[in-house]
Amino acid sequence: MATVLASMVGFLDAYVVIVAVPAIKADLQASTTSMQFVVTGYLLTVAALLLLSGALADRFGRRRVLEAGLLVMLLASVLCSFAPSIGWLIAARIVQGAGGALVVPSSLAMLNGTLRVGDRARGIGIWAGLATLGTTVGPYAGGWLVDAFSWRWVFVLNIPIILIALVVLRFVPEVTKRIRAASADIPGAALAVIGLGGVTYALTAGPAAGWLDPVVLIAGIVGIAALVALVPVERRSPAPMVRLSLFSSRQFSAINVTTVLFYGALAAANYLLVLQCELQLGYTAAQAGAVLIPESVVFLILSPFAGTLIAWIGPRWLMVAGIVAVAIAFLLLSGASPGQSYVQAILPGALVWGLGVGLLVTPLTSSVLAAVKDSDLGEASAINDGASRVGALLVTALVPVLIGSAGGGDLAPAIERGYQPAMIVMAGISVAAAVVAAIFVSNARVGTTHMMPAPRVNSCAPATVDDRVSTEAAS
Repeated sequence: MATVLASMVGFLDAYVVIVAVPAIKADLQASTTSMQFVVTGYLLTVAALLLLSGALADRFGRRRVLEAGLLVMLLASVLCSFAPSIGWLIAARIVQGAGGALVVPSSLAMLNGTLRVGDRARGIGIWAGLATLGTTVGPYAGGWLVDAFSWRWVFVLNIPIILIALVVLRFVPEVTKRIRAASADIPGAALAVIGLGGVTYALTAGPAAGWLDPVVLIAGIVGIAALVALVPVERRSPAPMVRLSLFSSRQFSAINVTTVLFYGALAAANYLLVLQCELQLGYTAAQAGAVLIPESVVFLILSPFAGTLIAWIGPRWLMVAGIVAVAIAFLLLSGASPGQSYVQAILPGALVWGLGVGLLVTPLTSSVLAAVKDSDLGEASAINDGASRVGALLVTALVPVLIGSAGGGDLAPAIERGYQPAMIVMAGISVAAAVVAAIFVSNARVGTTHMMPAPRVNSCAPATVDDRVSTEAAS
């Protein structure tokens, strides 16, 4: 329960703000560029600090790091709700993301540490399904609060969940089996923040200021240079936030590349769809928040059974089928236009979207965690979740470019012109993710080791990188 509630908070803070974008923009008289930073500020610090937080969870204890993250998110949520200006709101969202970076990998690592090896695939499926309840009702509840009261109430929505999670955690024992010596990779974390921050700023400010603007150019160049420098710095660090040896496994590397592409397209498509609903289809914030409820319901139904499907099909083809289904959903949703009913414009795409995500999440998550030992679950969880957040950050930052929105202009005309082409681009990115999964991800039948009554004794995460090539999806 504690891990579900904690993950639910992370999902809520990442996406519920989207339904409030038009209201915040009008109330605080913010530019389109500033609103992009409200959305991506949270994603930026989550993506940049996840790797460090995963290492901290393995070193200081997963429960302790999870509690610290929830407290930071609680404080930041209060700051967001009282924000007197757009600058204040952006700063509070960045702090909120720092808390989210501590929460998400710690909660999943704690879940894996409490489950038996044979139960992990099914347990991840149930966890993902229950945690998704937050994304099912959260945007609708947030939209209703925007319509009935104010956008400020969106940031209060998660406070009761945080408080309940903190109470429940008091009764949960620490599950970290081997707490490592305390050491933080400050240079690596700084390079990650500078790198992702610089690239995100350039992508966000570029459409308004011009791509040749000196500040935009410098931010982009410094960001790229910092990301390039991160690799040798991590290789030389005595206690890196991410050990590059983990990427010696082709399975681990391929799934993380797939994650960057797919979750980037998923986050940007969700953002585009909400804007299209509110600014072009005439939906209220509550209605826009509710449009993907059928998607979440389908995912919730399928997710617990995905572990069983792995036993029959293997992770590769479940992942490919799921990603292709979501790409088809994006193409269906790209045709949503004024004058159509919800059943015509949204429902078919939402149902196919839910089918695809329901097939994908469990095999992806269980397979990537299978490539590491239990003592590295926090780090592996952080890397994979970091991949999803980096993808979401960068592709969402591209939205103004894709829809042709100037930084200070009105969003409505830009969405009218650019929504359909941008959704088609999201479908293309998803297809690229499916190709990576089909070519490079192993189709080992890991579900048999997870779901059969008598798993083999060597079905858990292998001890060496070389052995992981053949059994990396098991554990």
